[in-house]
Amino acid sequence: MISRKKTRRVKVGNLYLGGNEPIRVQSMTNTLTEDRQATFKQVEQLVEAGCELVRVAVRSKKAAETILYLKENFSVPIVADIHFNYQLALASIKAGADKIRLNPGTIGGLDKIREVVEFCKERGVPIRLGLNSGSLPEPYSQERNKAQAMVAACLEYIRHFERWGFNQLVLSVKASTISETIEAYRLLSKKTDFPLHLGLTEAGPLIGGTVKSVLALSTLLKEGIGDTIRVSLTGDPVSEVRVGFELLKALGLRKGPDLISCPICGRCEIDLEVLVEKVERALWKIDKPIKVAVMGCSVNGPGEAKEADVGIAAGKTKALLFVKGEVVKKLSYDEILPALLEEVEKISC
Repeated sequence: MISRKKTRRVKVGNLYLGGNEPIRVQSMTNTLTEDRQATFKQVEQLVEAGCELVRVAVRSKKAAETILYLKENFSVPIVADIHFNYQLALASIKAGADKIRLNPGTIGGLDKIREVVEFCKERGVPIRLGLNSGSLPEPYSQERNKAQAMVAACLEYIRHFERWGFNQLVLSVKASTISETIEAYRLLSKKTDFPLHLGLTEAGPLIGGTVKSVLALSTLLKEGIGDTIRVSLTGDPVSEVRVGFELLKALGLRKGPDLISCPICGRCEIDLEVLVEKVERALWKIDKPIKVAVMGCSVNGPGEAKEADVGIAAGKTKALLFVKGEVVKKLSYDEILPALLEEVEKISC
């Protein structure tokens, strides 16, 4: 049983981060935010996958205006990612952004940062103070130990924010290496009780990025560190959301279905990969801890399916449907998916 560090609760749109709240899974669109239809479609896909906060890059006034369009169509909190131009943060807040992500190393000047902070304070909008090892402000960028440098810079900005009367903060100190990321978050967790956004920045493509992110994030999460996560991957952001939830479920930090399936070998006689993908997608909306097995041969299939809450053991032309260890139906291939999901629905209700 993982014992989480107690942090402050910070309200972001219609949900909270920190405290006893669930560890939230978030992602970021990779569309041009100015392209409303493309961004709408991707936010829709992320929400369908279970994403609980969606961040969008704001590089122009038109991008900031897209936030208003998204807020009119989605209830998921929208986070504005701001770099270089502090006025775009102000425009995003006016458009309804639920949180602002600021990296002080790319904004330039305390006067500009303070203007954003004052506007956020007036509108009740929290800020993620996000430090990255590759974009630290001076003089911290010259430090050899990037983990310590990120934390020192973060603590300095916290002091400024609190002096300005603002404490609705979420913190992140991301690096592209596992060791630096773990060191930075461990140190920051000891120094403050603000909620922490975990992530390994520029983690890489799907397989490599997943492996590195899981190694870094699981180490911290098992130590009770972290209130929200993003698994940063090159590619479809929906994958970030699904990896994030699977990681939290594997650690017992979120509830949801446990889908097991065989790795496919020469004994498999059905198109198992396609079937498993369809089952997996259908299970996204279920938050009950049920075990589902989709097996494609007669060696381990019946045994694994029997041990699941709902299971399929498929042969070349027929499949057995198991519910709580008992065979309840013999199915043709076309009947497998609807019959399996019907039983899952019954159990999860």
